[in-house]
Amino acid sequence: MEEAIRLDAAGPATVGADIKSPPRYEHALELLLKHCGNPLVEIERVLANDPQNVSGHCLRAALIVCTDAVAARSSLAESLAAIEAACPDAQNPARRHAAAAQAWFNGDPALAVDRYGAILIDWPHDILALVVAHALDFRLGDRRMLRNRVARILPKWEATTPHYASVLAMYAFGLEENGQYRRAEKIARRALALDPRHPGAIHVIVHVMEMQGRAREGLAFLAATEPVWVEGTGFSVHLAWHRALFHLDTDNPNSALAVYDAQIANARASDMSVLADASALLWRLQLRNIRVRERCRILADRWEMQALAGARPFYVVHAIMAFAAAGRRAAATRVFNALPHADTSCASPSPPEEALAPPLCEALLAFACGDYAVCVERLIRVRHLADRCGGSLAQCDLIHLTFTEAALRARKARLASALVAERAAQKPASRINRLLQQRLQMIMPATA
Repeated sequence: MEEAIRLDAAGPATVGADIKSPPRYEHALELLLKHCGNPLVEIERVLANDPQNVSGHCLRAALIVCTDAVAARSSLAESLAAIEAACPDAQNPARRHAAAAQAWFNGDPALAVDRYGAILIDWPHDILALVVAHALDFRLGDRRMLRNRVARILPKWEATTPHYASVLAMYAFGLEENGQYRRAEKIARRALALDPRHPGAIHVIVHVMEMQGRAREGLAFLAATEPVWVEGTGFSVHLAWHRALFHLDTDNPNSALAVYDAQIANARASDMSVLADASALLWRLQLRNIRVRERCRILADRWEMQALAGARPFYVVHAIMAFAAAGRRAAATRVFNALPHADTSCASPSPPEEALAPPLCEALLAFACGDYAVCVERLIRVRHLADRCGGSLAQCDLIHLTFTEAALRARKARLASALVAERAAQKPASRINRLLQQRLQMIMPATA
């Protein structure tokens, strides 16, 4: 039986807006939007009670695509078949969700995001299409659409509309990733006023403070909001990672290490996003000449347990980062050889994340071996892709940090001077940047 879609003045609100949607469906949707708990458990309960629930199948498909859960392809195929059987009309909103998810299933995320975006043009209240398109825009490094896609539908929403705080949080993140920091913080704080327990809105404010170099303010904000995010959210480890970055930016590596040990290394979750945050933090500490070799070995053990075949290049890079830092050259080489090696030219049709990964991995391995000049040479080639690494601007900054540190260690004074000046202009209050400026002065007399 084709599922009824609730109609209001704006047209079909969402494939999940069925008047008879069970409370578990609404709860699962809320968990997905706020990155809390385990929405998949709730979705599976919905489908166990009603295997033909089209909204439930659309929600399961959305979650799989959002999280890039390659291991759940069989579940996605099951949901796509159920939607197509229940909805013979190809223009039915649920069928269009299925077509979008099918594109991802077929290995074409660009087509998937186009299809989810087309749904939003016709039904701007379809929150499920919005959250998937937002996730894909982020993953594909399309920062302009990360902001503009939400801006397109925002005038159709009102503060009283369910999930409005989540829409504002998505919009605020898009603004932040496009350098509109003041407006991003304003919108994120508005989302928090509507829902004080929205970890996504907290995350945006933390990003703004990170990008503006407001480290001490960021530490205070994270401490004040910690009861909201510290347990049971998709941001629990990631916001701890941000806390550690703030400590590093105040030149307090010991506190950063304490955060790593207490909130990242011992996190209950061990998915790739958690391991990527762990790798990125330990690499930053290593750049500061902090002894983390044993921690890197333990982290490399955890990466060895991951099925990296078919994983996003973003995660493969972070696995190789851990292997390189731990001195596991064979493991790094094995994983590196499985990467697709794409063209890195500006005209390359390859997704930036895929094009960037191989030379970035070569640079990381060279740095770990002390071949700083080689590291510099590899990173010069892909600097035009550095802010499209598959993560946020804050995550991609690791490339710039490594580039700057390699230039300093290779005693390439002119390049190092330019890179340090660039960092200082962005964050003049950063103590890390001041330390880099001091180190630059140590090599300038000998090589200028």
